[in-house]
Amino acid sequence: MKIPILLPNIFDHPFTYKSSEENLKLGDYVEVPFGKSKKIGIVWDQFEKDKSKKYSIKNIIRKLKIPPLNLETINFLKWFSEYNIVPIGMSLKLHLLSNEAIETQNNEEIQKYNTYKKPIEIKLSNEQLTSVNDITKNDNKFRVHVIQGTTGSGKTIVYFNSLKKKINEGFQGLILLPEIGLTGEFQKKFKEFFGFDAAIWHSSVTKKNKKIIWNGIATGKVKVLIGARSSLFLPFSNLGIIIVDEEHDQSYKQDEGIIYNARDMAISRASFKNIPINLVTAVPSIETFDNIKKGKYLHSRLYKRFLDANLPNHEIINLNKNNLKNNSWISDKTIEKVKDHLNKNDQVLFFVNRRGFAPYVLCKKCLKVHSCPNCSINLVYHKKKENLICHYCGYNTKLTRKCNDNKNCEYVFSGPGVERIYDEVKKIFPDKKITIFSSDTMNKKSSSEVLEKIKNNKIQILIGTQLISKGFHFPNLNCIVIVDIDLTLQGHDLRAAEKNLQLYHQLSGRAGRTGKPATVYFQTYNSKSDTISQITNTNPDIFLEKELVIRKRNNLPPFERFISIILSGKNEKKIEVFGYKLKEKLNKNLNAKVLGPVVAPINKINKNFRYRILIRSKKTQKIQKTLANLLNNFKNQKEIKLAVDVDPISFN
Repeated sequence: MKIPILLPNIFDHPFTYKSSEENLKLGDYVEVPFGKSKKIGIVWDQFEKDKSKKYSIKNIIRKLKIPPLNLETINFLKWFSEYNIVPIGMSLKLHLLSNEAIETQNNEEIQKYNTYKKPIEIKLSNEQLTSVNDITKNDNKFRVHVIQGTTGSGKTIVYFNSLKKKINEGFQGLILLPEIGLTGEFQKKFKEFFGFDAAIWHSSVTKKNKKIIWNGIATGKVKVLIGARSSLFLPFSNLGIIIVDEEHDQSYKQDEGIIYNARDMAISRASFKNIPINLVTAVPSIETFDNIKKGKYLHSRLYKRFLDANLPNHEIINLNKNNLKNNSWISDKTIEKVKDHLNKNDQVLFFVNRRGFAPYVLCKKCLKVHSCPNCSINLVYHKKKENLICHYCGYNTKLTRKCNDNKNCEYVFSGPGVERIYDEVKKIFPDKKITIFSSDTMNKKSSSEVLEKIKNNKIQILIGTQLISKGFHFPNLNCIVIVDIDLTLQGHDLRAAEKNLQLYHQLSGRAGRTGKPATVYFQTYNSKSDTISQITNTNPDIFLEKELVIRKRNNLPPFERFISIILSGKNEKKIEVFGYKLKEKLNKNLNAKVLGPVVAPINKINKNFRYRILIRSKKTQKIQKTLANLLNNFKNQKEIKLAVDVDPISFN
């Protein structure tokens, strides 16, 4: 009996095997021979299309003892493959764990996800109760419901209640979070509310634990999973609800390897499964806001913060009137304000969205900048590690370098990073406990201890990057200083204004959460700009409305579909020539506007030169299938890598 088997590889079709077993059915996991090795695959519903090839058909080795993959997930993987122009075999690769399907695991280990402890009773406000009623009365089928709430308004407790209802009905739940750094704190909050542990899934979880969780999800022994993007592809046996927290966050976009937007794919998975999905945010993404306005998404709004705490005030510190001293990034007026807050026992945050000490290192004699030999970007100096690091390819080197006169270079450090602000703050406040809060410091094992110290006000001053804006609750934080607002507002990214709106709303929301008066101070040379007033307005919808008008006028997303093609390789001239040939082919066969090829803004990463082609089409046209066929039939040179990014959010 011939059986089609889909394997986790780069092929866009299943392979034909034979089996003497009569009970094999769609979705069963099997082990098969492939070349000189063995692979795990899934019984598929269609055979290879090319019947001209003659080959010997091999036998399936065995069927694995795992519940079969359900039809809804199979259909989702097919759709995912077509939408993102990804070979179906690579979509299956996302579903398996290192190309494995995990059979029965240690039952004692799985028990921790079913050990119950009495939860803490949390009383809801009237506003929260209304939202809970809104999102639970229509949850027996697919629908998208946006929970939009002021930071600190208790959005998490609202969707916890919707998840609780689904668990009580016997379903599994999936909560997507944008950052690994959030999962530890979130896990504690979850256990307090539900009384049992949720499984955690992200890149730092050990393979042993992932095996336990993978099988627990497939067999229904794990009730709730809290995870990063990749958790969306796990083999849920009875998924009943999906929640995407911080739905606006750019981290949901996977931009390496298989490129996709986890938020959008989560909506699709919920649709195929015919289950509800909640999108949670303080400031919706422009796409979500547009869908709310069109009535495609349901919408609940929370305005009041916990304990009726006020949102922080905003104050501009004009650097034209309060000049910075040499080698200083903090004005005297800012220092006065910070001292007032510290005297009130307030915690203080200095925000600068750059890791390391300085983003540019220049020799004042030879004027050479320290740049990455593999990428077309400058190296960032990390003082703590005493080296220069490329944040794209990981290249690092020592600071010492010979100048033209064969003596050591004499360096000028340009621009502030968190380490540089830390040094300056330490000199100003030598008696205060200060810590850096960034991805370099908070993904370590000690991060939970640091978080406890921050919560208990044992650390008075924080120096943080945007990581600190993502869902942390610091009860004593009542003063935030934005060190470099002018620098963060620069750039030509079409989403820059939207990103800044979301970032500064989230960041402001870290302050004043327990009712004490709080202030966010913006240091700026451009006090006349209306950008700061836009991003600090308590009603972000005003900005989003204006942004939608601009996007519509210029036929930008969400009113037009963008698809990027990124070409990369060692030989820049060959890439350029190939790019123009590809553009000619696309122009002839695709009903869309094709722009480029152009040199990418970061035109070299990891020794590979990069060019971009941008395809613009109407949203009503589903051009992915046509484009996939064109790319498959267009001869790609081995030394040129071609990557496709459907709905890009970055153009680097």
